[in-house]
Amino acid sequence: MPTVKGSYESVVIFSTTLGEDGIVAIKEKFKTLIEQNSENCESDEWGKRRLAYPINDETDGFYVLYKFDSAPDFPAELDRVCKITEGVLRSLIIRNDK
Repeated sequence: MPTVKGSYESVVIFSTTLGEDGIVAIKEKFKTLIEQNSENCESDEWGKRRLAYPINDETDGFYVLYKFDSAPDFPAELDRVCKITEGVLRSLIIRNDK
């Protein structure tokens, strides 16, 4: 039985304390993880923006939007990885019903 794919979007806010090289490395880490577990992966960098409220005493974050199609179990794994990865301030994953 084929696995039903869903369309998802994830916004991840990375800490600016990682520096430019650290942000590039962590962006690629997440893009690679998503590409390995999904199809049609796209990433859109929103760049450095001011946070609505301080998170861990930080007032700025680097925003990246990922769009992908995957099986329903992958977003839970992506959320788990976001929560345990040093340098991720916040993340949000939503199902995009077309």
